[in-house]
Amino acid sequence: MEVNTVKNYNIAIMSIAFMMVFTGFNTMSGLQTLIFKSATTEGSGGFVPGFSGNGFICSAVIYAVFAVASWVSPSVVAFKGPRFALVVAGVLYAQYIAQLLQPNTYFLYVSAVIIGLGAPVIWTAQGNFLSINSDDNTIARNSGLFWGMLQMSTFIGNIFAYIMFRGSEYIITETRTIVGAVLLAVTVAGTLAFLLLRPTPWVTRQATESPKEALRGAWKFFMTREMLLLSVTFLYTGLQLSFWSAVYPTAVGFTNTFGVNRKALATICSIFIAVGEVSGGALFGFVPATARKGRDPIIITGFIISMLSYFLMFLNLPFNSNLGETEASDMAYISSNQFLAVFTAFVLGFSDACFNTQITSLLGGAFKEQSAAGFAIFKFMQSFSCAIAFFYSPYLTLQWQLLIAVILDVAGTVTFCMVEWETKLKEKSEDSLQEDTSCAVSDQETESRERVP
Repeated sequence: MEVNTVKNYNIAIMSIAFMMVFTGFNTMSGLQTLIFKSATTEGSGGFVPGFSGNGFICSAVIYAVFAVASWVSPSVVAFKGPRFALVVAGVLYAQYIAQLLQPNTYFLYVSAVIIGLGAPVIWTAQGNFLSINSDDNTIARNSGLFWGMLQMSTFIGNIFAYIMFRGSEYIITETRTIVGAVLLAVTVAGTLAFLLLRPTPWVTRQATESPKEALRGAWKFFMTREMLLLSVTFLYTGLQLSFWSAVYPTAVGFTNTFGVNRKALATICSIFIAVGEVSGGALFGFVPATARKGRDPIIITGFIISMLSYFLMFLNLPFNSNLGETEASDMAYISSNQFLAVFTAFVLGFSDACFNTQITSLLGGAFKEQSAAGFAIFKFMQSFSCAIAFFYSPYLTLQWQLLIAVILDVAGTVTFCMVEWETKLKEKSEDSLQEDTSCAVSDQETESRERVP
């Protein structure tokens, strides 16, 4: 089979597999705080005696372990290659989803640690596999395709959750079990899809790099000026991840003024977050004009839109809505509006797509030779930031969380643009040097021909 055909096939299969695996994980992440609230409330119909799990703390554990394990993930990927790493990591994701079938506090947190070990492996392998199956002409398209398919997982999962939770004040045992079984089945199917990926015999560097060399190379790459600057952007994406995956849907679901269907409204918001994510992935991956103008205009667009989303949250939600069920007396700056909540979800998802597609494009394109290390550093900083955000989420009211997000948003946008502009200048210098070299060689050949009698 032709190399380009294999590359396109691998990108398509990997995107579909990720969509299935994260249909399970993203849906559970967005809803687990609401599910566990029912599991710990007597008389809810979903009460589990002895269970005391907290969704925010569970997510914090996952991302804390994720951050630490990110330094080992390049070595794991180098050991057997990205295809093997994707399959193993998929199994670890499946065991976490299984916790919904019978919640148990001890096993929940143990399972969170296990998936925290698998998460950096699946993302480092994904970034490496995306890079080796792309080139300078296809990296933007492939990044957009992958991101769009990945975010379809949230769209699909939350439509299912909306149907299951519609009109429910609490999530009963039967509903929780059905949701858990379906999400687990889809996650397992996605893991099996990784087995369909084809080998990449045109790549030799990864096969000769030992795990020890991969770890040393990742640390050395992390200490470069470009990675230190980009780390600020990576930190912001982690904070933004905590908002769209858990904090915002939870705050909507706990806002009393949205009425009895507020849990269903939370799933609708998650659906529209996914619509924004998919729209961004499709736009930046398949519209040629966006690729020609560079990455920085897209990042700046994402910055403006994200600021809009934070401002709308500030206006539309009570400040204590992320901490638990609000009272009728807990009011926002304006009368909380369901349509505005859904629109906020869309722009939040779209802005997240702006940042993540361009980070993927930059790491897979400008830093192609260090792609495994680059994606490991990205996920380390992102998960580190996300873990911190999840740790303070049960205690810090919404307005203070928004202030932290705004500060990092400004800083992350500036640092990304600095690296992008420096990368462009470097590429122009290299192109000019190559042209000068080509002209010199051409002149020498012309002189040689003229001297021949």
